Amino acid sequence: MAETPCALDARIPGGPLADKWQRYQADVKLVSPANKRKYRVIVVGSGLAGASAAASLAELGYQVDCFTFHDSPRRAHSVAAQGGINAAKNYRNDGDSVERLFRDTVKGGDYRSREANVYRLAEISNQIIDHCVAQGIPFARDYGGYLDNRSFGGAQVSRTFYARGQTGQQLLLGAYGALSRQIHAGQVRMHTRTEMLDLVVENGRAQGIITRRLTDGRIERHRADAVVLATGGYSNIFYLSTNAIACNVTATYRAYRRGACFANPGFTQIHPTCIPAAEDHQSKLTLMSESLRNDGRIWVPTAAHDDRPASAIPDEERDYYLERMYPAYGNLSPRDISSRAAKAVCDEGRGVGPTGHGVYLDFAEATSRLGEKVMRDRYGNLFAMYERITGEDPWKVPMRIYPAAHYTMGGLWVDYELTTTVPGLYAIGEANFSDHGANRLGASALMQGLADGYFILPITIGRYLAGATPAPSDTRGEAFEEAESSIRERLERLVATGGRTPVETFHRRLGELMWDHCGMSREHSGLEKALEEIPALREEFWDNICVCGGSEEFNVVLEKAGRVADYLEFAEVMVRDALEREESCGAHFRVEHQTEGGEAKRDDRNFAHVATWMFQGEGKVPQRRTEPLAFEHLELAERDYR
Repeated sequence: MAETPCALDARIPGGPLADKWQRYQADVKLVSPANKRKYRVIVVGSGLAGASAAASLAELGYQVDCFTFHDSPRRAHSVAAQGGINAAKNYRNDGDSVERLFRDTVKGGDYRSREANVYRLAEISNQIIDHCVAQGIPFARDYGGYLDNRSFGGAQVSRTFYARGQTGQQLLLGAYGALSRQIHAGQVRMHTRTEMLDLVVENGRAQGIITRRLTDGRIERHRADAVVLATGGYSNIFYLSTNAIACNVTATYRAYRRGACFANPGFTQIHPTCIPAAEDHQSKLTLMSESLRNDGRIWVPTAAHDDRPASAIPDEERDYYLERMYPAYGNLSPRDISSRAAKAVCDEGRGVGPTGHGVYLDFAEATSRLGEKVMRDRYGNLFAMYERITGEDPWKVPMRIYPAAHYTMGGLWVDYELTTTVPGLYAIGEANFSDHGANRLGASALMQGLADGYFILPITIGRYLAGATPAPSDTRGEAFEEAESSIRERLERLVATGGRTPVETFHRRLGELMWDHCGMSREHSGLEKALEEIPALREEFWDNICVCGGSEEFNVVLEKAGRVADYLEFAEVMVRDALEREESCGAHFRVEHQTEGGEAKRDDRNFAHVATWMFQGEGKVPQRRTEPLAFEHLELAERDYR
């Protein structure tokens, strides 16, 4: 495919890597406190990134409209994050530092991320912990009262801070508390049960959004001086994923159709510690915290098709395959490597459980060494959750886990300021193409979301607003009329289809297609086949989708249908991105490009870049544009976890 010359300006400050963020903050234009009151900012999403951004912007004096399709910001999907949040505090004196967190992150992402962005993230990580402690987040503490931490996949140091129960829940409560304070103060107008359906671009700038009230179907227009998308990732394109079923791609995909470039859409992460699917009609996979890999040992039987109970298989007939293949990291190998290794042993016929798609996560050795009390303090809630879901007691039998779709490293392209290619439109958290490259280290998602919301966006958005005239409140312009009209037509088309096939059927079929051809492993023939099958499935969707009821009323089926319709279009972009990237890197594993040892084989000469896609119109192939990745601080090297 022909590419246009790169015209993407990442706006990375000059100077030494460690000084870039400080230099940027010293030079950036500011908005005076009195003038901040004149500007309105729309924040779409109320998870960790969205809630922290809305609260922080309101605290500065901006007028903020925050939107969520939940009945409360507390229900945002960030609440489900279990394991922890990374920071380079080096409390254990085990050799951690901002530099090491930076290096681990770039290496974990297989050298497909910007050095400047990653270093800034590592630098801000320490501020996040301090900020959250000040909020009262109940992080775990050791015997002496110091904050406790543990190790996660892809690191040899203990840098993951956590709260008993679910860390994401506690951090979200902190952000929600800050947001609630601003709602009470009148600085934030909260719009619950409201879904963004389109972006309004006027005179080349983001000027507002079109929404649908889910309680009654009312279409509304909202104008602002800047729009921030904090709507998470798109791994529900696989249907079965660790995300809540309502998570979707609609907001970012509609922004893409309005001119925002989508970057690295094929970069999707598979999480190695999920409870295997139990039956055909399951709609969500349960994530077990990666923290379990600290003490649990992962193994499968040495012999294929060994259906004996785990207790009947002696140690010499067990293959602790991660410890064997990657002795330096063992069970703490990065997620992409651990997931592929699990798939490989299952493909050999050595998987466990009724389906053969599972491996054991065994805590017998750790319980014997540490004692049951210590293990209950660390993992009691996770063990209880596992038993409740599976009916198996992990104190007596090993857990069964298998990889599942999880985080998405792709997203809207943003520059150093978190600005998309549409001026005035920002993307934060998992909604942007992220600082993680081609694979995310465990416990870094919460770190990025809070870094963007609390510390980066409030600074960078000022540069844009300082040069912008406050927008009028009028929403009667041509751009708003066109956007609303297109949404109404789309909704009416969905309602008027009159088919007989449920939405879930199409979503499940798309998910299976994407998992088979664009999941844990990809190959040229499979990706080309997907590009043939997706349009056919999309055509069938518009011919046979069954949507009962009308558009101007409470209609859950219509909500789902709209989201699946967007997935059916976005799937082509995602597959095309995976097809064009003729290399393996991180979680993007092309079967044709692997080392003799079965590891990902990069092509730094041709693919050391961010690949972005620009919408060209209905039915047209999007345009591929690239942003070269310059490595001035680190030397490109083959990842080695052995």
